[in-house]
Amino acid sequence: MARGVKIPSCKKDTLNEKIVSYSKPKKIYIPLICQNDTNITVLVKNGDYVHKGDVIARRKGALKIPIHASVSGTVKAIEEKPYLNGQNVKCVVIENDFKEKRANVVKVKRHINNYSKEEFINKIRDAGIVGLGGAGFPTFAKYDTDAKINTLIVNAVECEPYLTADYKLIQEKCEEILEAIDAVLEINGIHEAIIAINRNDTKTKEIINTFIGTYLKIKMVEVPEVYPMGWERTLIKQIKGVTYKKLPSEKGIIVNNVSTIYAIYEALKYDKPLIERVITFTGEKLNKPQNVLVKIGTPIKEVINSLGGYKEGEDICLVAGGPMMGCAVESDELVASPTLNGVLVLEKNENEKATECLRCSKCVEVCPVKLAPVLIKDSLKDPDNLKYLKPERCIECGLCSYICPAKIKLRDYVIIAKRKV
Repeated sequence: MARGVKIPSCKKDTLNEKIVSYSKPKKIYIPLICQNDTNITVLVKNGDYVHKGDVIARRKGALKIPIHASVSGTVKAIEEKPYLNGQNVKCVVIENDFKEKRANVVKVKRHINNYSKEEFINKIRDAGIVGLGGAGFPTFAKYDTDAKINTLIVNAVECEPYLTADYKLIQEKCEEILEAIDAVLEINGIHEAIIAINRNDTKTKEIINTFIGTYLKIKMVEVPEVYPMGWERTLIKQIKGVTYKKLPSEKGIIVNNVSTIYAIYEALKYDKPLIERVITFTGEKLNKPQNVLVKIGTPIKEVINSLGGYKEGEDICLVAGGPMMGCAVESDELVASPTLNGVLVLEKNENEKATECLRCSKCVEVCPVKLAPVLIKDSLKDPDNLKYLKPERCIECGLCSYICPAKIKLRDYVIIAKRKV
């Protein structure tokens, strides 16, 4: 039996709607952050004209990757805007000229299997592709390894209750995604690819089966609808029956989610950097829930207005990401970033207040990495005991908060503990 918890699905509002595009932001605000690292070198200044796809900043260090302009226009300022973790980060502000100018003519590559491994790694690194499932780890680093990789797992599970961005992407771009998977296998000498889907996702299953026949090295595997099945370790254990210490490559495995694979496709086919992504906008206080293709740096309030705005009433709670792993944000000044996969517009619940811990141990029972969340909370002022409890292993899945009958926000406390150690 897969380790996890059955959580009610809230996907129906966006499952049957096609992806739409919001492409006309007046200004974009490109966040100067990568995988929570704000040690970024800015390469532009006020008054500079930039083309769509130009490199405007670059992360420092061993995993340095570029950050690109998602529109053409003029650099106006460096301003702080809310980021998906609830904190403000510096952003490069570009006034959109709506001309979509690129510095170079795009040459479509007919056969994307013809890259060498070195060319492939350079291409996805220079495109600034990171894991779009939420972690934001630079994708090129997974393939830039001497380890022998035998299996590519494509994560199409999307176990967060509200989110459907990956579902809709694989349904609408299945042929392109399969082409990209096939290219990744051939270029990197990988023996097989496994597309993991939720066993109740019948529509995606039907669409994949329509196109997968000619790809003999790609197969589809159905996994149980439990949370957090989309977590890399849980998925690998479920599909391959193995565990690892630090990285899946120890067992000859790489995991990419669907959105990341599609970004790889666009980089290989059209030399397109990571300048946009599909985001699920949903929730009971939003007039028209929808999956939207959004340029990186777009203020989410503009997208929400394009979807008919908020429903009547002032008691609104905005969540960046899903309800389990996301973060409540105070303002719709939040801007789109590569790892923002959802925006929830929910009704604020002022009555749900925490009470004393019941010592029921449910948070321990459901934790996928076998931590003791409530003990971590109680040890925040005890550094030695905190180290012993290993909060750094937390994957921030939110199950401890979800299951707690006392409504204690245990995930928040554990995140604080992670930072302390």
